[in-house]
Amino acid sequence: MSLREDLTAAVKTSMLARNAERTSALRMIQAKLKDTDIAARPKGVEQVSDEEILAMLRSMIKSRRDSVALYRQGGREELAAKEEFEIAVISEFLPQTLEGEALEAAIKEAIAATGAVSAKDMGKVVGALKAKHGAALDMGVASAAVRAALAG
Repeated sequence: MSLREDLTAAVKTSMLARNAERTSALRMIQAKLKDTDIAARPKGVEQVSDEEILAMLRSMIKSRRDSVALYRQGGREELAAKEEFEIAVISEFLPQTLEGEALEAAIKEAIAATGAVSAKDMGKVVGALKAKHGAALDMGVASAAVRAALAG
């Protein structure tokens, strides 16, 4: 089942369960997906791929994390909680990400495969990680870990 089909099924299930808050969050994802599809049309693409949908979902999470921090600074806890709920709903559609020891092992493997020795080679290592693990990487976390591994 594609991500698009998973999202549609989740909306139907949420509507049947009469969960208004979850349904709202899921419809927000669908609206963003439709906008992404429309933006891709000039490139001759009718619907974006699952890989592009994953990138869109990660972008949505990133913007909501930024909003949570701003809402907390402003003392708007109820808005921060709403954003965190949306993050949780969006995260359900992302694959399990590499973390901890698994990420470190993948980085060591990529460094060995590319022959990287300094921070100048970071692009090669990140490229190798992306090629092998793609959707399972949070590129922000992976880049920081690669930088630390090459520096130390």
